[in-house]
Amino acid sequence: METAEFLQALETEGRLLAAAAEEAGTDAKVPTCPEWHVRDLLRHTGAVHRWAASYITEGYTERRPLGDAPDLDGARLVAWYRDSHRHLVDTLAGASPDVECWFFLPAPSPLAFWTRRQAHETAVHRVDAESARGAGITAVTPDFATDGIDELLRGFHARSRSRVRTPEPRVLRVRTDDTGAVWTVRLSSEPPVSTPGASGNAECELSGPAGQLYLALWNRAPLPSVTGDRALAELWRETSGI
Repeated sequence: METAEFLQALETEGRLLAAAAEEAGTDAKVPTCPEWHVRDLLRHTGAVHRWAASYITEGYTERRPLGDAPDLDGARLVAWYRDSHRHLVDTLAGASPDVECWFFLPAPSPLAFWTRRQAHETAVHRVDAESARGAGITAVTPDFATDGIDELLRGFHARSRSRVRTPEPRVLRVRTDDTGAVWTVRLSSEPPVSTPGASGNAECELSGPAGQLYLALWNRAPLPSVTGDRALAELWRETSGI
């Protein structure tokens, strides 16, 4: 996917998130994040939007702490989230393609990274907001979901922070039924190593439509299909939280 496509996804997902949060109300519990109410979701996601935008506008070259959200609630908090989302979209849309700043996963450029990362950040939290509303979850498009699975496997879980570890080497396969994407995930006492393609034998395979698999791997939905050693699927569920 191109940066312009991620920007459009970010625009759409943020609007859906705000609408779902408004309908649910800030007191509503978030089933996909049981420790949160909608107010926590809005404060977190809005603060992340402003944090991300600050790297582009200020050109920070080192990681900075996430800022605090204002002490707002109800309709004022929803409005603050909408402003935060609008500020991020406008910042990314107006940024120079060669802007230099800090970013934390492999990407062609800082702008490409932040646009992609915030699109997926917002999509996952939009699902949280819709789960709180309780009127159905908007589907994630297959191509966008496939990209998000790749970011999760080859980006987030390649980092030292990943807790998906096994005492002995194990092999997990992840496969999207609709887009034909496949990853081989080699587990060990080190961070997982994920490579595109079906290389060698796998002890467990997680598969399903890309949109469903995307949400499942982010622990927002049940795994669509598990074949082989289910203990590896359980290991993912228990240790893969970001």
